[in-house]
Amino acid sequence: MTQPTLSRRERLLTAALDTAGRGWHVFPLRPDDKRPALHGEERCIRTGDCAEGHLKWEQRATTDSDRIWYCWGDYPANIGIATGPSGLVVIDLDMPKTNSKSVKGSEGTPCGVTTFAALCERAGQEVPATYRTRTASGGQHLYFTAPAGVRLTNTAGKLGPLIDTRAWGGYVVAAGSTTPAGRYEVTDDAPAAPLPGWLLSLLQPSAPARVERFAPLVVNGDRAALAAMNRECDNVRNAPEGEGNNTLNRSAFKVGRFIAWGDLARHVVEDAFQSAGEERGLTAAECRATIRSALDNSIRKARPRDAA
Repeated sequence: MTQPTLSRRERLLTAALDTAGRGWHVFPLRPDDKRPALHGEERCIRTGDCAEGHLKWEQRATTDSDRIWYCWGDYPANIGIATGPSGLVVIDLDMPKTNSKSVKGSEGTPCGVTTFAALCERAGQEVPATYRTRTASGGQHLYFTAPAGVRLTNTAGKLGPLIDTRAWGGYVVAAGSTTPAGRYEVTDDAPAAPLPGWLLSLLQPSAPARVERFAPLVVNGDRAALAAMNRECDNVRNAPEGEGNNTLNRSAFKVGRFIAWGDLARHVVEDAFQSAGEERGLTAAECRATIRSALDNSIRKARPRDAA
């Protein structure tokens, strides 16, 4: 007897429940997209889960089957896994974006899988066997359980070109989800292995240099300026994959005029965008350089407030 074919919504609901059954915290992404489907802070009406303050996707991710049924019962959402709450560190092995103008001349660039294999070889280690998925673009996600007592965050390129990691502050698209580029599929259903010690040593954050900060000083049009800054920081956090740096540059440029007008102190803006950029997975150095350039350019070109 022929088995009934599941609808797209039913397939995604089943995949979300299966993912949560592994103990991984899920939240809805937009259909056929990798961006969260949840409302942003600027549109939050402070009811329901947000009654005591806006909750972002990392805080709202869940393993509760009733909540999953509520989210996916009538909506064919893709599935995001909040890696931090799930106790995961996911290594993202990406493919060269040869169709992007920003990587002109990238033909022949090794993919993340090849680069990671070379990294393992140099370390005298086998490529770890663990739960693994194929991404829509043809890359791979390697899932590891996070070490106890260590709070790792996202990295971009720290292990090598086209190798990112997702931990606290990050998420990955779960198997079963689809985008116009293709489908996310499980290629190794083994349990997620503990993060190898040699990889942990490479991912441990270096001790930050001590920097004295003045208390934030915001004057004049601070309410509108802060709202604009927070909105643009959310745009950076939710930037599509591969567009983090470009989004950071555009958003910081938009906010630079408020510094020129005296509404925001520059270090307040720099700190806010630095945090947003690193949450998106950009490196600290990459964020600093992009923010500095965008703000310098914006302040230089800012027109008087009454002419803006």
